[in-house]
Amino acid sequence: MYSHIQLAQQHIAELHAQADAHRLAADARPPRRELRTRVGWTLVELGLRLASTPNGTKPALA
Repeated sequence: MYSHIQLAQQHIAELHAQADAHRLAADARPPRRELRTRVGWTLVELGLRLASTPNGTKPALA
């Protein structure tokens, strides 16, 4: 039973190390939120145009 506890603790330590490495890698990447935000709002606007047009007519795209 003691070996199971040791294995679990080792696994937890490995998971913590992986999480730390992931955090460091994510912090090193340049932020891409501006582009993601613009694309997201463009898709929302397009969806609203498509949803608000009557059947049979096509929306005017800018």
